[in-house]
Amino acid sequence: MCVPESAPTITTNSNSLIVYLIALGAFALGMASYVTAGLIPLIEQSFGVSVGVAAQLVTAFTLAYGIGSPIVVALLPGNRQRNGLLAALGLFVLSNAASALSTDFYFLLAFRALAGVGSGVYLAMGIAIAASLSSSARGKAIAIIMGGMAAGTVLGVPGGLVLAEKLGWASALWLVTLLGMIAFLGLAWRLPELPSSDAVPLRKKLSLLVDGQVIVVLSVSLLAAIASLGMYTFLAPLMSSSEYGDVDSITPFLWVWGIGGVLGSFLVGPLADRVKGPQMTLAIMLILAISLAILPVVASWNAWLAMVPIILWGAVGWALQVPQNNQLIHVRESKGDGNLAVALNESALYLGSAIGAAAGGMALAMDLPIWALPVGAGAVAVIGAVLQCINVRRIGI
Repeated sequence: MCVPESAPTITTNSNSLIVYLIALGAFALGMASYVTAGLIPLIEQSFGVSVGVAAQLVTAFTLAYGIGSPIVVALLPGNRQRNGLLAALGLFVLSNAASALSTDFYFLLAFRALAGVGSGVYLAMGIAIAASLSSSARGKAIAIIMGGMAAGTVLGVPGGLVLAEKLGWASALWLVTLLGMIAFLGLAWRLPELPSSDAVPLRKKLSLLVDGQVIVVLSVSLLAAIASLGMYTFLAPLMSSSEYGDVDSITPFLWVWGIGGVLGSFLVGPLADRVKGPQMTLAIMLILAISLAILPVVASWNAWLAMVPIILWGAVGWALQVPQNNQLIHVRESKGDGNLAVALNESALYLGSAIGAAAGGMALAMDLPIWALPVGAGAVAVIGAVLQCINVRRIGI
């Protein structure tokens, strides 16, 4: 996204409110992204489908988010930023309402896919717009939005599941719809017309795929997601094994990971405006590698002590996307494709999560010891750190 020098900056309460409204939408998005997995048993009973079929609701959402949203963002004109953001959020709200009203499973499947597209487009454009409104506090603005998404996952998902247990699976999606509608109405009221940029041909937008700096950023995000989100899938079997905790309930450890994510997302904001992004990314990748690698060792000593590397892992895993998105926007905004760069970064996260989960599943199928998963995830993070170190030296920071 091309941002002229006359673009407004976050110096007023009005512009700050816009960022928080975008973050509220991100909260709803974070909740919608993960709550469906918890609703599968209720949906299975309601529609009379198998668990495997019901689980495709998650697949439809994530594939549409990861693949569909960059395509839509690439096709959106640069001179319709405000309308594009509101349209994406409107699609998200309507799709969740339609999902809650669905009486046919295949309609529900289609509406989850539409919600996934709306989510991905909204987050990418929301991050880019917040950055354009906050030239002097860009990192803080991105951190608020990512913190909103993390909070939606950590706080919104459990709240939605409790509501669903009492009022039915659709009630969780109605809550998502309500939160999204509040954000939509607030943004429709407060978001001004944004500076337009010149029309950028699709071929020129796609040139970012051969931009060396963009490729490195996306590669590091992919590796971080393989390590962090991939390992998250297997935290329960690790901590429930007799050698590494033997815990009866994984819930406290998932909460600690999530709380770390919320704290990391918010606390990284002020640092992102003072520390150069590539250096911060390198430090985060190193901390991620160490926290994952030492997790089985610490867990073998004491299960509750394992919360220390877990909260560090959650914090840096979520915090990483603040300097990454900031760097992508900085590199590509003058070329008019900052929105697409951010959308591709979000796609890298979903792809990395899928790769990490698949790799972990294969490792367990090959009867590798459970400690190999966090150690292997730490090794992937080390590869990302090495790549980032090379990048830091290459650009001379």
